[in-house]
Amino acid sequence: MPFADWTFWKYISSTIDIVLVWYVIYKLINIIKGTKAVQLLKGIFVILLVKVASDFFGLTTLSWMMEQVITYGFLAIIIIFQPELRRALEQLGRGRFFSRSNNPEDEDQEKTVEAIMKATDYMAKRRIGALISIERETGMSDYIETGIGLNSRISSELLINIFIPNTPLHDGAVIIQRNNVAAAACYLPLSESPFISKELGTRHRAALGISEVTDSITVVVSEETGAISLTKNGELHRDLKADEFREILTNELLDQHKTKQASSARWNWRGKSNG
Repeated sequence: MPFADWTFWKYISSTIDIVLVWYVIYKLINIIKGTKAVQLLKGIFVILLVKVASDFFGLTTLSWMMEQVITYGFLAIIIIFQPELRRALEQLGRGRFFSRSNNPEDEDQEKTVEAIMKATDYMAKRRIGALISIERETGMSDYIETGIGLNSRISSELLINIFIPNTPLHDGAVIIQRNNVAAAACYLPLSESPFISKELGTRHRAALGISEVTDSITVVVSEETGAISLTKNGELHRDLKADEFREILTNELLDQHKTKQASSARWNWRGKSNG
């Protein structure tokens, strides 16, 4: 169709179409960022490059093989990307895929940070092992169901008491959901990464594992050394000092939340008009 024949509404619809496709791709990239899916995407890109190169140089057999991989690779992608697809569908079902913020109270967030700081400091000094995972945008209901439900207001005393050795709830992870201790003695998926140091135990592997399939923040206190570590987006931050630990927690749970709140307020500025 000649450019001059395009109507105004076709301009509008094309613009909306481009913006929506860009936004969906942006959200999908955010979902898979920091997970094993990034490496898999690189592998797919390599396969596409090989296919283009084989066509260009006339490598018939290699081109046919790559064509078969691409043709039947859709089912393989569904299987390989199952955790990421599940996260995307879950966020879509919860109405979070297109949302700007979930607006928790700043005061509750501050209490959560302080409770975690105080509890981890106490346990680190006494070498009490602990594993605390904080739910963010991606729901962790499946993992909460593997533990003992508490649904209690968070406090440092409660966290410390849970992880005291030889108590019924000390073995496993505590999951914090909406600034409450949702459950204790929860099972988290272990990371299968071959790059994890052999000196790290099950707690660290579980912390890395949950960070690879959700956007949670997970805190680990080593039973052997008392060192405090933190995982997020598939990354492990080891042997954190108190000020480093506070800085990361504050940035992830408070500063980013306040930024989201400000963005949400601008997004919904019409909400309280005329009322």
